[in-house]
Amino acid sequence: MAVETMREPGGRGFFQLEAHGTTASRETMAGLATCLTMAYIVVVNPSVLADAGVPFEGARFATCVGAAAATLIMGLVANYPFALAPGMGLNAYFAYSVVGALHVPWQTALGAVFLSGVIFMLLTAGRIRALIVDAIPAPVKHATAAGIGLFIAFIGLRNGGLVVADQATFVRLGEIGTTGPLLVLGGLLLSGALMARGRRSAILVGIAAVTAAAMLLGLDPLPKDGFALPDPGGTLFRLDVRGALGLGLLDIVFVFLFVDMFDTVGSLIGLAQQGGFLAPDGSLPRVNRALAADAGGTMIGALFGTSTVTTYIESAAGIGAGGRTGLTAVTVAVLFLLASFFAPLAAAVPSIATAPALILVGVLMTQAITLVKWQDTTEALPAFVTAIAMPLTFSIANGIALGFLTYAGIKLLAGRAREVGWLVWILAALFLVRFAYLGSA
Repeated sequence: MAVETMREPGGRGFFQLEAHGTTASRETMAGLATCLTMAYIVVVNPSVLADAGVPFEGARFATCVGAAAATLIMGLVANYPFALAPGMGLNAYFAYSVVGALHVPWQTALGAVFLSGVIFMLLTAGRIRALIVDAIPAPVKHATAAGIGLFIAFIGLRNGGLVVADQATFVRLGEIGTTGPLLVLGGLLLSGALMARGRRSAILVGIAAVTAAAMLLGLDPLPKDGFALPDPGGTLFRLDVRGALGLGLLDIVFVFLFVDMFDTVGSLIGLAQQGGFLAPDGSLPRVNRALAADAGGTMIGALFGTSTVTTYIESAAGIGAGGRTGLTAVTVAVLFLLASFFAPLAAAVPSIATAPALILVGVLMTQAITLVKWQDTTEALPAFVTAIAMPLTFSIANGIALGFLTYAGIKLLAGRAREVGWLVWILAALFLVRFAYLGSA
């Protein structure tokens, strides 16, 4: 187990910038790149929650505060450049499954989210979550980074219109000759060329260039207002914890707990792999501090009126821009707080502008697949299943679950069960139960 210390030898100052080979300006620019890449959440998350009856303005403010609080904890306590915000997928489960299908009042559903955050914190304090991180087998760990790379690249291709849905083949090439996809390809080439020349601002320049071009060509409207006072009254402290306990929403709390736990674990491992933060033994230093960020953010977010907060894979954009310390995360946190007052400006960055950044970051993260021992089938198969399942099931948690099951199963059948740790067997069994009971929820 890695020692839980923040300061590292040879560095100076709170964030140890010199020890990490970075500068304050580079960290700030990296934070801006991350925030622009995930700015869509300021509008998308409250829109999803509004379908469940949650007041839009309150949910928007809660989104910004929950993201800022969790990311600030990550930066100041764990000293990592990872950003957090209410998770996509979990917000849909909240709105459409819990509130929509099960007819649970949104206030009670927020109470269930808060309870899951409390359990997160207890599991973190008991180092249970840290044990899970360290228990991930090496091939699954390497493949997680690559799988997230494929996942995030797929999101970029989809957002940029380069890949679209098809009823017969599931996906197909988009209208590549239209203005939007052409802008995405241009932004991708621009950012890629700048990165090849060693420019740290490559991702940020690409986002700015495509945003400006989209506005000039009329694909994205100029924001009519730059400033808007937040209105938290509709959701602030409206959660109903007693109601959640009274209704016995144990299975709902479990889904929030399970999906967030393994989404966060997967994102942390993948981002740490990209940033070079993993120790030689594959463990993540200060992992408990990093895991405390999503637990704290989830509780704070529920108090203000939003669904579960988790680590965002879009943080890879900031890491790709050179972010290496918590100063990047602190920058993101400050920008999210500002976004609560300047939401129209945050919403002005179109999805086609961030698409090239996501694709390029996917390229960087997929390189981790080379660390897998491909000549060993008992290592190669779990790695492949982990990596390919993430984009195809649209879930980091599903990829890790299938990776654990495949790893334990093939080691057992190959007569090499002794290579599997005791916690891997337990987690594989839990994953099996989870799929049998909850399906792919």
